Amino acid sequence: MTWGYLLLAAICLVLLTAFVRHQRRLRMQAMMMREAIRNRDFTFRISTHGMFSGERAMQETLNQLGETIRRQMNQQEVESWERLTRVLTHEMMNATAPITSISRSLLNREDVRGTPLEDGIRAIFETSQHMSDFVANYRKMSELEKPRMGDVPLRAMMDDVSKAYPQLQWEIDILPELTVRADAGMLRQVLMNLAKNAIEAQARKMTVVLMERRPDAESVRLCIGNDGLPIPAEARRSLFVPFFTTKRSGSGIGLSLSRRMMVQQGGMLDLADTPHPGCHVAFILSFA
Repeated sequence: MTWGYLLLAAICLVLLTAFVRHQRRLRMQAMMMREAIRNRDFTFRISTHGMFSGERAMQETLNQLGETIRRQMNQQEVESWERLTRVLTHEMMNATAPITSISRSLLNREDVRGTPLEDGIRAIFETSQHMSDFVANYRKMSELEKPRMGDVPLRAMMDDVSKAYPQLQWEIDILPELTVRADAGMLRQVLMNLAKNAIEAQARKMTVVLMERRPDAESVRLCIGNDGLPIPAEARRSLFVPFFTTKRSGSGIGLSLSRRMMVQQGGMLDLADTPHPGCHVAFILSFA
């Protein structure tokens, strides 16, 4: 009888110890999730290994909620920049139009031609004309049509884009049968923008790999990296801000417009925290 009590006590002690450890692990995961939210990092993924069915269901829901919040925040950010850019381009057009018109009329005057004033007025005219053309082109590009969604063969799309940029060495690791729901024209433009950015960053190689699918999400994530110049740490947070650029001749349009096109398709374009091996810069394309 004594041995029976001892065995029962040992079993209870083991169960109690396992329960305490399990609760400690849950508290640690809750603290990690709280810190991630505090730092506005909604890419957190807490493992559900070793959880009971109810706990697993709750954690999977929280993981999916983090992804949903991230998408909503990115979409709101894109829409906010879109509204701000629309106002700015309108005001810039209103400001440059009279400068262009007045300087053009002054260049046509007989008392200005051949005088020292002509060079200065011509510089004003050409600068204002360049600014007007830039704003007009951006406004035209930013007024995107609604995406026409369809099944797009991802490998075939990547092969077509790679042929347009033979100066890059392409390494594409995507299964031929993989398809994604996207607007083919918008997706092609996004991929071409990433290739152009790589070339401008003196890249020689592009690496395209399919990231591991999440078991609890109906999504595809594509990593597109290059071996070009690394992006400075102070520029990473502003990379998708309209008109922001790290290049002397850049316009700051390509990446912000690419992200907007991905958002319109229900996806997202992000800068990877850690580049793919062999790459200095990597972007993540997410398809819903």
